[in-house]
Formats: sequence, C-alpha cells, structure tokens
Amino acid sequence: MASSSSRWRAVFGGTTTLMSAAKEKAKTTTTTKARSNIGIQKVLQISPQLGKFLDGATESSRTHAVKKVWEHVKLHHLQNPANRKEIFCDEKLKSIFDGKEKVQFQEIAKFLSNHFVKSS
Repeated sequence: MASSSSRWRAVFGGTTTLMSAAKEKAKTTTTTKARSNIGIQKVLQISPQLGKFLDGATESSRTHAVKKVWEHVKLHHLQNPANRKEIFCDEKLKSIFDGKEKVQFQEIAKFLSNHFVKSS
C-alpha cells in the first residue's frame, strides 16, 4: 500500500500547492477634482441675488451655497430655539428666499435651486 504522501503526489501531479495566491484587483483611484464636478458638487452659474449673498460670486456649487446659508444662520442666531427646523430670515436671507419671513429646514434646497442657472 502506498503512503498518503505518494498518493497525494499522484493525484496532484507532484505539486504541493493547491491554489495560487489570489491576484489583487488593481484599485482605481479617482481624483478629488474629477469627483467634485458632478451632481450637487458641480459648479454652476448663479443668479445675481445669490451671488450677492455669496460675496459677489458668479458661480457656486449647491453644497457650497447651502454651507454658506448655514454659516450665516449660525453666525446671526437665526434658528428658532423653540423649533430648530425653522429659520428666521433677515434681510440678506429674504433676498434669496423669495421675501419669506421664515423658512423650514427642508425648504432651503428648493429655494436655492431657483438661483442656479439650468444648463440646456
């Protein structure tokens, strides 16, 4: 009777390695610049009213505009303390929020979308 090691070699042709090491997939790296020009991060032309709010800018991304609105709200304490989802509008915010006295948190994106020039 043959030993187990000789049977092993007979079955697998004398190799002792059953599986080769798995090949690593080449990782694709996407640069930040390429990723920052899509979706809500895409820089678009804006209306003069929003441009004035954003210190004279002519282009902005939606995320940047929302960030600047929130900075303004926090700096001037315009968030309603009783209802944190509500924002009281000062004159500067009224210029971009259609003259409303107060807006809900969920309405910010809707009002800002009116200020971005639609590409055709």
